[in-house]
Amino acid sequence: MNDTVSNIANVRWQAFALSPSARAAAMGQKPCCIWMTGLPGSGKSTLSNLLDQALNGLGKKTFLLDGDNVRHGLNRDLGFSAADRAENIRRVGEVAKLMTEAGLIVIVSFISPYRADRATARALFGADEFIEVFVDASLEACEQRDPKGLYAKARRGELHDLTGVGGPYEIPENAEIHLRSDRATAPDCVETMIEYLRKHSLVDG
Repeated sequence: MNDTVSNIANVRWQAFALSPSARAAAMGQKPCCIWMTGLPGSGKSTLSNLLDQALNGLGKKTFLLDGDNVRHGLNRDLGFSAADRAENIRRVGEVAKLMTEAGLIVIVSFISPYRADRATARALFGADEFIEVFVDASLEACEQRDPKGLYAKARRGELHDLTGVGGPYEIPENAEIHLRSDRATAPDCVETMIEYLRKHSLVDG
């Protein structure tokens, strides 16, 4: 038996007197995870920041998990292989789940290129708690934006396996929200997300 299996066998789930529903009631909101996925440069970070501000303006308690920021700390030991990407998503999914149990609306902004990894994250949540947002933009539009210079590096051969160039991106098949960020303005994209949340009673008004 390896150490991981042995350690799991020696731990047990600790029950808490204060339930997730009680925490949500104290927050006065319905917690959920808004998972934003898309190519580098598609606008995930911009839109997640704007959505975060909009929700706070509506009195909601939120937290934003950004892929780059998380890799500076929690996931700093991970690379960009398929296995490391899977672990990257597994960890952030677990963190997002804990945050929803605390009563927060959590916005996750990760490329998360593989359907299986996104499905693993979704499986942590209830049917109405996980909202996948496909931030869709053409590769050409993403390359034109190239806010971090990643595409330029990839084209020069300085960066390998960049999602969309050397690495795959598996398009969501059943995302709750599909945004065309290369055709609609950022405010319009945010309004589309807010309207979805209103329709599903996640925000008021």
